[in-house]
Amino acid sequence: MIRVMLADDQTLVRAGLRSLLLSEPDIELAGEAADGEQTVRIAAETRPDVLLMDIRMPRMDGIEATRRIAARRELSGIRIVILTTFEHDEYIFRSLRAGASGFLVKDIEPAALLHAVRVVAAGEALLAPSVTRRLIEEYATRSHEPPATPGLEQLTSREREVLVLIAGGLTNQELADRMTCSVATAKTHVSRVMTKLGARDRVQLVVMAYEWGLVRPGWRGSGPITR
Repeated sequence: MIRVMLADDQTLVRAGLRSLLLSEPDIELAGEAADGEQTVRIAAETRPDVLLMDIRMPRMDGIEATRRIAARRELSGIRIVILTTFEHDEYIFRSLRAGASGFLVKDIEPAALLHAVRVVAAGEALLAPSVTRRLIEEYATRSHEPPATPGLEQLTSREREVLVLIAGGLTNQELADRMTCSVATAKTHVSRVMTKLGARDRVQLVVMAYEWGLVRPGWRGSGPITR
């Protein structure tokens, strides 16, 4: 069972999402919250697999709530999907930097939302189709705030190479082909990079690579960054 929590200040929105989720045999409701502070508290108590998070909520917005949850090691298993009506690049980028694993707008089709929940619960990152690497390039290169990570010095030269290739959007199979190693070895490299940098998923690694200047705006690898 996939345990999902809802965080939205609109009762009607939560009711609609609740009804949709509970119609699926492999999904159950872990809890609900109507503001950011309540979200952080209930998430810590229930530890859902996936948290659907609104951005604009009273007492604390969804981005700050995401940041607080992501900062707690014991809550690292919670995958947060920002679900909002505000499809602005700044919101998207700030959400990803805060630790979100995905970003979707509320006019998404029900089937697509359910698919997103399952994708994120499986440990993958997800971005809405309209979100491209452009926004990561733009905001990462303009940001003067260093990424909240232990630093690049922890990575070996091979792991730095892996980080750059991930930022280019390469899948594990493509990483293996590029580095002439097995897929299992490529997965091990990716896992080590994520562990050393404290990244929750590959999208976070893409953001870090741009912020550190390891990848230049306009550079393209092959494959989508959501895989």
